[in-house]
Amino acid sequence: MSEAAARIEKLRAKMKENGVRAYYVPTSDFHESEYVGAYFKCRQYLTGFTGSAGIAVVTPDEAGLWTDGRYFVQAPKQIAGSGVTLYRMGEEGVWTTDEFLKNTLKDGDVLGFDGRVVNSLAGEKMEKMLAAQGVSIVYDKDLVGEIWEDRPALSKEPVWILDEKYAGCPASEKIANLRAEMAACGATAHILATVDDIVWLLNVRGNDVPCNPIVLSYAVVTMDTFYLFIQEETLNEEVKAYLAGLGVQIRPYDSVYAHILQMNGEKVLLEKAKVNYAIYKNLNDSNTIIEKMNPTALAKAIKNPVEVQNQKHAHIKDGVAVTKFIYWLKQNIGKIPMDEISVSDKLESLRREQEGNLGLSFGTISAYGANAAMCHYSATKESNTVLKPEGLYLVDSGGQYYEGTTDITRTIALGPVDDVQKEHFTLVAASMLRLAAAKFLYGCSGLNLDYAARELFWQRGLNFNHGTGHGVGYLLNVHERPNQFRWKTTPDRKDNCVLEEGMITSDEPGLYFEGSHGIRTENLLVCVKAEKNEYGQFMAFEHLTFVPIDLDAIDERFLEKRDKELLNVYHKEVYQKISPYLTEDERIWLKEATREI
Repeated sequence: MSEAAARIEKLRAKMKENGVRAYYVPTSDFHESEYVGAYFKCRQYLTGFTGSAGIAVVTPDEAGLWTDGRYFVQAPKQIAGSGVTLYRMGEEGVWTTDEFLKNTLKDGDVLGFDGRVVNSLAGEKMEKMLAAQGVSIVYDKDLVGEIWEDRPALSKEPVWILDEKYAGCPASEKIANLRAEMAACGATAHILATVDDIVWLLNVRGNDVPCNPIVLSYAVVTMDTFYLFIQEETLNEEVKAYLAGLGVQIRPYDSVYAHILQMNGEKVLLEKAKVNYAIYKNLNDSNTIIEKMNPTALAKAIKNPVEVQNQKHAHIKDGVAVTKFIYWLKQNIGKIPMDEISVSDKLESLRREQEGNLGLSFGTISAYGANAAMCHYSATKESNTVLKPEGLYLVDSGGQYYEGTTDITRTIALGPVDDVQKEHFTLVAASMLRLAAAKFLYGCSGLNLDYAARELFWQRGLNFNHGTGHGVGYLLNVHERPNQFRWKTTPDRKDNCVLEEGMITSDEPGLYFEGSHGIRTENLLVCVKAEKNEYGQFMAFEHLTFVPIDLDAIDERFLEKRDKELLNVYHKEVYQKISPYLTEDERIWLKEATREI
């Protein structure tokens, strides 16, 4: 029996003790974070699947794992032998978790979960759906925690203040703007549980999730008081004084539930999808709920001029590190030992040489050959593959700097590449550049523009099974809402917003062929204003990322004239911005690597 299978059996024993027929384990912390600290990795502990997205559901007879298209190759390998069934989310004929629960649970059964890690929108939906068939819910049971004997401790990393020369706007102004938004919708209190919103609002940062400089905390904001629920040992005297100057009252981290239980007669602004079910259930009937997206989400996504300028500086630094890495890789492949982990470490070391670097913005995806067909592959000691002077190597990586957050993907030819792979590489590069060159009327969202990146693929009956782009934070989460590029949506999605000046979004089309190869090319773009005329305000994008696209893998037969022009213009700018920071040998190489075609 595998470790995962043994853990599932222990969970089933706990379920039986507690009268629970099905137990629901999402990938989340108490704050609906995408990436979570070690303490919160219950779904990974239970199933063995390490991906960043997924839900496990366990019954006495079955254990299921639901995950999305990024992990359709990775997940089956990691859950093999565990007895866990993979449900491929979004695929035709595949039950959702709600459908599974509805079809599995019967009158008198009980569904259990830890209400602190299930958002109130999902919890309320399950509650209503299952009540109709006589199924009840218990949400105060952390049963995985009860069987997890060596569970890591809750993170308590120090909090630090982000200087205004980086933030571009004082926290006092951000808080005042939030209160104005509250007043506009008639709210007297706002419950905020999303940690990236809280640290952005207060201009502080921490390190409670690897690669994400956030602080485990909750906030309750009224018109005259700002309550911050936080582990006090993370605060030094300087930070305490700074917060006090903003009118912030410090409360113990776990006391948020008791505080909310005692709130009476408030008109509470909250976003159900971003506040956990346990908090939501603690609100009493005297409170009126005003349900809408956290005002901080949009405010945070629209980078101010200081942040945009800082991000440009960060991307030059990052571009220098990644360009040096590609040069080193090209010069040394086949001459010195290389594997996925060692070259990833080399890239990290080059980033850390850059002034103001604070580490990585996410775990590097370093994937050679067939491993690159797994969109979110993570090299382990078991899977670590030796690089050879042939084929394609994909690296998706990013850095955190005082000047912002970066995210870039390059696919690199390590030697001879076959014609099919060259064709795919060329289509991906052209698609990235086409989306970056889009010009559009104000009012468009990523839904309108996604086709610019997929047209070349769809014409050939090809596709990639992930969004084309996501918002990126400022010295924050590398995935940030609400801006994104995607064609596929549902009526309840609230994260396809109008693209505003100052929004930073990734542009990362790809092609993936299981057992063969994977290709992705990614730049970050900042949305800017173009001309305004009788038709309205036109918008456009500017590249933030400046790193060469490997011409060794380009097949010009698949590039139209416009595609060549876009590539040549981009490469000219790469050379102009990056070459001053390189050695003479690196500059000579970069000149050739960015030559006109």
